Amino acid sequence: MILAAFLAGASLGAAEQDRVIVVVGTNSPADAEAINAAIARSPEGAEIVFRGQFLLTHPIRLLGNRTYRGESRTGTVLKQADGANLPALMASSVYLDNQPWTGTPIAVRHLTLNGNRENNTESRTVGLALRSWLSVVEDLLITRMPGDGLLITSLSADGTGLQTTQVNGRVSGYLIEGCSGHGVHVQDPGNSVTDWILSDNWIASSGADAIHLENAAGWVVERNHMYGVGQHAIYAHRLFASAICDNYIEGFGEGNEAGTWCGIWASLQGGAASTIAHNRIFNFAGERHPDSEYRYISLTVNYGTGLAVVTGNAILGAGTPRGIGLHFSAPEGRAMKIVSTANAVEQVHTPRFVGPGVTVTAGQ
Repeated sequence: MILAAFLAGASLGAAEQDRVIVVVGTNSPADAEAINAAIARSPEGAEIVFRGQFLLTHPIRLLGNRTYRGESRTGTVLKQADGANLPALMASSVYLDNQPWTGTPIAVRHLTLNGNRENNTESRTVGLALRSWLSVVEDLLITRMPGDGLLITSLSADGTGLQTTQVNGRVSGYLIEGCSGHGVHVQDPGNSVTDWILSDNWIASSGADAIHLENAAGWVVERNHMYGVGQHAIYAHRLFASAICDNYIEGFGEGNEAGTWCGIWASLQGGAASTIAHNRIFNFAGERHPDSEYRYISLTVNYGTGLAVVTGNAILGAGTPRGIGLHFSAPEGRAMKIVSTANAVEQVHTPRFVGPGVTVTAGQ
């Protein structure tokens, strides 16, 4: 059975005791119901602590204005049960309830989410579906998901869109590995999920993109390490005052599907400038698909005149005819201004491609 109890201790006052709830796993189908019951009883401001091994047959509903904490990535493991085929292991309650507003802030820390994808083949289960603003996710291991590892979304489970914004979150210090979809997926067909920080993470063996941002406006993407990437390492749509800096990409386009794959692909918005700097982009496994093109940094324009600084990046290709180091292009009727300095580009067939409507300078 699961024990959901108030944490006792001589050092805690009565009010503080009421706000710390410990849930103990039994590694049985009863776990999800017991966790959700404990969360439903918790007051705002509570910390829900997960202890032990949990078997999930239903998604965990994350109410806002609460903290959710495991005891460690090995001490707290939440695993999808065989054949459960859930939409998500953990999800903001407003995501599951298909509400048109974002959830109030939450924090999720110090635990493992195991999607058990080999035994859940009829769903695209994500590890954590976050639809809450001003939220923090840190020190997680997300592994073996049939879908994306981490989904930050302006859509609900049934596709209901937000009528509010969903800004100012931080995701850091996690490992996502062996997920069939994207490692991190920001799903935002509107313009709600802006101004987040994605930093200091490891993303390994993603079936699609390691980091896929449908809206990168105001985002800072920095100090992430990606390897075993099926498609793009970083896909960042709608850069607007954004920064993609100091990331380490060991490879990209490593799957079996032919295509045009990029270490960093980004589209620029007019009206603000963005920075792409000090990234280390390689393809240690080789540009191996004979029908693919490999672009290490590729920029285009979404509207107006895009402006970006591209500086201090280190690119080392695989020496095939399929590699392009820096690729700058603007669709007809749009323009791009690039300040490009001090980039090291080696062992690629085409060090730099500059299309019509693009101006490249060394800056001031």
